[in-house]
Amino acid sequence: MTNWLWQTVTLLLLYSQLGGTDGRCQHQPTCSECLRISGCAWCKQRGFLQREERNERRCDTVENLRRRNCSEVINPKPGAYKLRDKELESRQGSVVQLRPQETHLRLRVGKPQTFKVVFKRAEGYPIDLYYLMDLSYSMKDDLEKVKTLGWQIVVTMKNVTNAVRIGFGSFVEKVTDPFVDMTPSKLAHPCVRKSLPCQPSFSFQNVLKLTDNVEEFEKRVSKQNISSNLDNAESGLDAVMQIAVCQHAIGWNDVTRLLVYTSDGPYHLAGDGKIAGIYLPNDGKCHLSRDGFYEKDTLYDYPSVGHLSEVLSANNIKLIFAVTKNSLEKYQELSKLIPQSVVGVLAEDSGNVVQLISDAYANLTSTLILEHRNAPAGVHISYNTQCSDGTHSRGQKRGECTKVGINEQVNFTVTVTSMGCLPRNESFIIKVQGLNEELLVTLETLCDCVCNDTEEQSSDCNGKGTFTCGVCSCDEGYTGKTCECERKQNTHSILALEEMCIHPNSTLACSGRGTCLCGHCTCGAHHRGQYCQCDDLSCNRHNNLLCGGNGKCDCGMCECFSNYSGSACECSTLTDQCQTGNGGICSHHGQCECNQCKCHPGFSGKYCTELQNRCQKYT
Repeated sequence: MTNWLWQTVTLLLLYSQLGGTDGRCQHQPTCSECLRISGCAWCKQRGFLQREERNERRCDTVENLRRRNCSEVINPKPGAYKLRDKELESRQGSVVQLRPQETHLRLRVGKPQTFKVVFKRAEGYPIDLYYLMDLSYSMKDDLEKVKTLGWQIVVTMKNVTNAVRIGFGSFVEKVTDPFVDMTPSKLAHPCVRKSLPCQPSFSFQNVLKLTDNVEEFEKRVSKQNISSNLDNAESGLDAVMQIAVCQHAIGWNDVTRLLVYTSDGPYHLAGDGKIAGIYLPNDGKCHLSRDGFYEKDTLYDYPSVGHLSEVLSANNIKLIFAVTKNSLEKYQELSKLIPQSVVGVLAEDSGNVVQLISDAYANLTSTLILEHRNAPAGVHISYNTQCSDGTHSRGQKRGECTKVGINEQVNFTVTVTSMGCLPRNESFIIKVQGLNEELLVTLETLCDCVCNDTEEQSSDCNGKGTFTCGVCSCDEGYTGKTCECERKQNTHSILALEEMCIHPNSTLACSGRGTCLCGHCTCGAHHRGQYCQCDDLSCNRHNNLLCGGNGKCDCGMCECFSNYSGSACECSTLTDQCQTGNGGICSHHGQCECNQCKCHPGFSGKYCTELQNRCQKYT
């Protein structure tokens, strides 16, 4: 079977569970079960049903219940309600870019509910920039350049914000064989040139937590020395993981978070640690010593890309890879797997890193992605997006716009549909990638009935049961729609009661269309009558509509509305479409049937005005 056919079958099954492919309500025996079906409502009115009608007939569309004169309909209204909705603002100490901040949705099963979300990027939003540098031997020229870059980075970033903090960290490699030469002399001085200042290898060190003190940044960086390892790949991803999860040690604030990763070599991935006998997967936890060194590097493997991507996204960190040409392709492939990351080409001496950071920041912040997290199973979410440049998208899995500038507003319409009842109130988060602001959405499915009419030992139940929502729940030993029948009866009584359910012209109890209970028929679905002999869906159809949509089906016969006639109410009794002026009907050359002209022989046309044989004379 082809894929499209499988998809079609799946959709049909889903729609049938939610109420049928034609949008009709499928009858259910209780109020709660009824409300779980899309398009259904429940009539709790006393005396609403005929004796032979089952309780399922209380479950129908609102229109049908009203048409059947139900005055007490249970039909909970869905809706979206803003619980927190601060105005958008952009001033120092108080920035709101996303609204609302909390919304509560009341959902009916299978019925989409929409609400609006607005985002406007604030001007001057503070930035935390952490500079992570590869200190392996091949980066010695770059280190000398970076030692003087602190002020340049801050000045450049202050073109877009008034508040910048900067931090510094470095990485080399896991200190274990075969990644590092473990002989004592090489551990102490791993570089080839003995005259070159060289520090022992390490996996990652947080040299300076984020600060607005640029002098301190340059002072700390100027004290750094190069190091070395044996293989080409380094422990850069170990470093990124620690920077992301060690929130306090790094000093991240709730601002735009940038991590600049500079290197001229490849990186190790999960599984590479097995070469050194490291089998424990990376645990994604902070393991920095007092001196800022990653001290569990030989216990845990390198992180996987998926794990790292998840942690960076959860901590709203935008990652800028500044790498040399020889490593560019590898990092471009890595960037595709990490949201809110970008790759730039680093000059051989890192001389262009400031401009690279500026360009990468503009690239990252101009792309806006609104997405959800932790949505409950069975809840479908889609986005309609109106971007600031006038472009639109509909029904997407996330909202996305490009080239979004400062103070430009983007509007989203979010649609949420629950395909089933939730056992309790649930919630999920909507947020912009790379920002800490988020919208909390709580969900409540309207699957329970609040009828407020519970009555024990009710007279509606012959004093033998509890009445609620129009239905009797019988006491033990009793049954029937109104608890009118005792369960314990002798065989003769049972047979006698069964006979009372058989039509004189039939041999089947309740015409085979219902259940005989206490000598009375309880009919199924659209059947009714003392013996369930009437079928209100068996009438003639016109244009595939029961009674042509112009009448009511009553026990297999159409009862036409005014101005209609025919076995399927297909014929209009009006003549306005046959009038041709001066009181004439069909130009006096035809008869009006079902409000259409039926022309006499020799004439045709809508109003019988056309001669079929123009040479024939008519008087």
